[in-house]
Amino acid sequence: MSPTGVPQKLPVIAIDGASGAGKGTLTSRLADALGYTMLDSGALYRIVGLSAAQAGLLNDTPLDEQALARLTRSLDITFLPPQAGSEHISVWVNGQDVSRDIRSEQVGAYASQVAVFGGVRAALLALQQNMALAGDKNYRGVVADGRDMGTVVFPDAALKIFLVASPQARAERRVKQLQAAGQEADFATVLENLIARDTRDSARAVAPAKPADDAIVLDSSTLDADAVFAHVWQLCLARGLAPADAKPDHSHQI
Repeated sequence: MSPTGVPQKLPVIAIDGASGAGKGTLTSRLADALGYTMLDSGALYRIVGLSAAQAGLLNDTPLDEQALARLTRSLDITFLPPQAGSEHISVWVNGQDVSRDIRSEQVGAYASQVAVFGGVRAALLALQQNMALAGDKNYRGVVADGRDMGTVVFPDAALKIFLVASPQARAERRVKQLQAAGQEADFATVLENLIARDTRDSARAVAPAKPADDAIVLDSSTLDADAVFAHVWQLCLARGLAPADAKPDHSHQI
């Protein structure tokens, strides 16, 4: 708390972009290297999508925005640090571990369905912004992964990155991720779903997925995770977000 009684804000790095562009890997590595906490906004919308499907709310035609917003406000969501060998934070909802459940392709489609509604987005906005308020927290900042982190949630972020990659490159990565997790994955289906999601996310009336005016756009189509991280790390150094003598790990792949 500042001397004026107004909560101080922690530094925020916003990592936006399309699914499969490498946001999750970059966010996890930056958070670890900087001692920041992760905010996976995609997980939030997947949580709402999964919960809505379980409650039968996605069977309505048209979908009931008010019911979806009420459900969102009722959720008790907890994020825990990534487990060993995983780039994803552990996610608990209403006392249940849904970390694995929310990563399926089907739940990704659910997330895209509910993310178009302003009521759902408003219900999650305060939760995300509160993470950047200093208090009794043991982290020094936030690395936020999403699609509108730099435009809507944290418009005053200290650094904004917008990752892009070709649909083909992203589909190949997603197939590898799913297969590594023991799930079946068809390239053509994954590619079709990615393109459809890109269209919905960029064309939606509420918070469309696009770079902020002051974001740095980085194309990861032909870059591995190390090259992406190294580029962003230099930006962190240039903006005083990383100690000059820090030696972060460089051993992950997108």
